[in-house]
Amino acid sequence: MRVITGTARGRRLLELEGMETRPTTGKVKEGVFSALQFDIEGRRVLDLFAGTGQMGIECLSRGAASAVFVDQRKDAFEVVKKNLALTGLADRARVIHGDSRDFIARTTERFDLVFLDPPYASGLLEELLERVTVPGFDILAPYGIIVAEHPAEKTLPALPPPYRLLRTYRYGKIAVTLFRREGDE
Repeated sequence: MRVITGTARGRRLLELEGMETRPTTGKVKEGVFSALQFDIEGRRVLDLFAGTGQMGIECLSRGAASAVFVDQRKDAFEVVKKNLALTGLADRARVIHGDSRDFIARTTERFDLVFLDPPYASGLLEELLERVTVPGFDILAPYGIIVAEHPAEKTLPALPPPYRLLRTYRYGKIAVTLFRREGDE
């Protein structure tokens, strides 16, 4: 698992041991960043269920202003910190050891790009999509993007305005759905 491009291009990232964490595959990662290439520079990123931190690290490498990484697993928390140090990107990052739902409930920050990739069988994806988009509590900045990874056979529910579905990309058994928040006009 390597950083695709940017200031940390080619750096190999540490991985988590065991089968508990399912890292985003290289093909999916390349597809996601091809779709997002003009929506990263200068943005604030939230990487929930960070795992190794590869998605947020890729954003930082490509010029994102900052990234917050959240994972409840202690070993994932440690691996993200090590990967940020390996890539020289720790100065623009914050790593939080805790539950994603608790983070969403407490945060007052707004993000431009939110990655949601919970364990597929947990049912957390739909719950977090609902929490992230609650009117008046919404943590996504105007014109921000939610990137939701899920099984290809699952269709995600429509989100209420000001959100709209941009597109769903399919990569074999994996799908990635992008939602955009419209402006506050």
